[in-house]
Amino acid sequence: MTTATTSAPTATGGPKKRAVGVRKDMTAADIAATGLRDRWYPILPSRMVRPGESKKVTRLSVDWVLFRDPRGTVHMLEDRCPHRSAPLSVGQHLGDRLACKYHGVQVDGSGTVVSVPGMPGCALEGKQATVSLQVVEAADTIFAFVPLTRDSEPTPFVLPDRLTDEAVSWFPNFAEWAGPWRFYMDNVLDPMHGAFLHRDSHSMFGGDTSARFRIRETDRGFFFEKTDQVGVNFDWVEYVRGSMDYVDLEIPYAPNAGPGGVFGIVGMATPIDADNSAIFHWRTRRVAGWEREVWRFLYRTRLEARHWEVLEQDREVLEALAADADHEEHLYQHDLGVSRIRRIYRADAKKQAAILAGAPV
Repeated sequence: MTTATTSAPTATGGPKKRAVGVRKDMTAADIAATGLRDRWYPILPSRMVRPGESKKVTRLSVDWVLFRDPRGTVHMLEDRCPHRSAPLSVGQHLGDRLACKYHGVQVDGSGTVVSVPGMPGCALEGKQATVSLQVVEAADTIFAFVPLTRDSEPTPFVLPDRLTDEAVSWFPNFAEWAGPWRFYMDNVLDPMHGAFLHRDSHSMFGGDTSARFRIRETDRGFFFEKTDQVGVNFDWVEYVRGSMDYVDLEIPYAPNAGPGGVFGIVGMATPIDADNSAIFHWRTRRVAGWEREVWRFLYRTRLEARHWEVLEQDREVLEALAADADHEEHLYQHDLGVSRIRRIYRADAKKQAAILAGAPV
């Protein structure tokens, strides 16, 4: 299991620091709102960064720019020229580098200034002066390790099991929601909403509308599952803490949904800022041979639109929640998973804030 942070200071504390890409001190509340660092996050679908163009994104309340070099390798830089802080994303794409539109300063994919046209040979040339993140492309998606501090060591990149299993066929899905990332995690750690919010959907109309739940610990996180119903509706979810945090769940399919096993979903949320989230899902099915082709055709022609309908039901509710909806609630037994995930993230945020403050952790 990944530890809460990979940054250095521990028992005796260390010097005060600022989070990468952030130019003010951050409290635990700031970190909890804008996203925990020292983790791998999905950033954007690969198809959205085309050769020859640069793409601006905001992730964890920091502006970034993505671009491909001539070999097709994706780079992710802070969207800020080291000279006068103009956004590199409005500059020129020069193949293996970006040129700032303001004064022409050129920065390569490692964040190193390779040319200062206005003053050749100045001290800025050759200096790695722009933040460059470690990036991996996998599962049709661009992932990046977002460090807490400049001395954070990236953890090994490991995809969720379903996405590396050759027997599993998957389809990626991406959306941006106008709601905090923590609301997404609360939602998926709450399987009972399936029987109510999604009861008119093609896949979650069956089963009881009352249940008991339990938490089952694993060596990589925990299951939150119904004790009296399985294989009927959205009956369980697993929260996994690996090189990246994600949820894994299954929803049974009716026979008319085509060949293959149960319908699996891998889900992740990447904070855009405190109020908006980038939502990534991979919809999966274990299916082989000719049946795999049937399933993929059926998904594209019939099922994908229905899945978007279900996702929109979630989005509409979560975007309608007040910003402080997770305060002064009246939780009951069904919310054990929600309570657990909130405690985990609060503890991680406090630990990362302590590292930034130079306090012992």
